[in-house]
Amino acid sequence: MKNLRADGANVHPDCEITESDFGAYSEIGRGSRVAYSVIGDYSYCDRYCDIANADVGRFANIASFVRIGATDHPLDRASLHHFMYRSASYWPDAEDDADWFRARRARRATIGHDTWLGHGAQVKPEVTVGHGAVVASGAVVTKDVAPYQIVAGVPARPVRARLPEAVAGRLIALAWWDWDHARLRAALADFRALSAEAFLEKHGG
Repeated sequence: MKNLRADGANVHPDCEITESDFGAYSEIGRGSRVAYSVIGDYSYCDRYCDIANADVGRFANIASFVRIGATDHPLDRASLHHFMYRSASYWPDAEDDADWFRARRARRATIGHDTWLGHGAQVKPEVTVGHGAVVASGAVVTKDVAPYQIVAGVPARPVRARLPEAVAGRLIALAWWDWDHARLRAALADFRALSAEAFLEKHGG
């Protein structure tokens, strides 16, 4: 693993990046596609992810083959096919449907801080995955996920809380994900050794 950069993302080979912004120490795995998205500080995705129209918080852990903000097709028209909006690819005298693409990009998916999306999970447009939440491998998230909730299945449903509600609330109030790089380094041993409750007691949450 290469050293990560304070001035942006470490983007691995064979990625497609379109109009996206990357925070400090972020990383984009080989073969991933990121479009019209914001990836927060310290967040990463593993290989072959597809992230579109998404706002990803800090310290998000996104496993390989995850899809966020999966594009959709019109269900209420005579056809589902993209010839209707990618029309310029089919006829030299037709233009792509700019309004369609504008509306699609406005349907943002939101991934909170310190989240974990397991291998092959999907998060649909206009869905929020709350801070500290975990999405199990292969899950398809069609509804908002509460902070520090673990969800699994198709469609994804709550399995259990990752941490007790009171502890989760204190972590959100502490907002350690907003600490600067030096403060994170100073607390590294505590992140490694202490339970969430003990960490909160020591660091004032």
